[in-house]
Amino acid sequence: MEQRLLGRTGVSVSHQTLGAMMFGTMGNTDRAECVAMVHRALDAGITAIDTADAYSRGQSEEVVGEALAGRRDDVVLATKVFFPMGRDPNQRGGSRRWIVRAVEDSLRRLRTDWIDVYQLHRRDPHTDLEESLAAMSDLVAAGKVRGGGMSATSPDGIVEGQWIAERRGLARVRCEQAQYSVFARRIEAAVVPACRRHGIGGLTYGPLNGGFLSGKY
Repeated sequence: MEQRLLGRTGVSVSHQTLGAMMFGTMGNTDRAECVAMVHRALDAGITAIDTADAYSRGQSEEVVGEALAGRRDDVVLATKVFFPMGRDPNQRGGSRRWIVRAVEDSLRRLRTDWIDVYQLHRRDPHTDLEESLAAMSDLVAAGKVRGGGMSATSPDGIVEGQWIAERRGLARVRCEQAQYSVFARRIEAAVVPACRRHGIGGLTYGPLNGGFLSGKY
């Protein structure tokens, strides 16, 4: 399968990424079948997998971790943090307190010592972006994360993140994940140019527009 560089990280990933959102109670509860899907993807040449802690409250990460046993080095693994993982109001968001705890939970579920791309699932309106990026930067320095990313970010948010990193000497945001399909092309106007300008790699979600382009409707 065709490989492409992820921005200016020097890391190559397959042109197609396996999204694991529907592994678990949000979608497919047959764990063995989900594990088999991951194996089929890897055998077909896919080298990038994207999940999140909030997908089925950690079940997706657990499935991915099980599926990657013995094959972890072959995969560029991305996961995310932001959405609630419990009733405690501090078990969510982009605070340093939550990010440094959430990453340990994700590492345990994924059965790995490192995450290649750790993304803010959404920007936290109640937390300074600098607080979130500083926590991410420390995780990079500790070797638990190879690079930080963001998701569904506005163009000005992308630029602000780069400005904060440069000003504060933090690890730069390396990846932006955005919705993209023939029915959702807004990122072409400003998000994609901003990413290109700053050497940020791109991942997309919703290529079938929530299933509308699958042909079953």
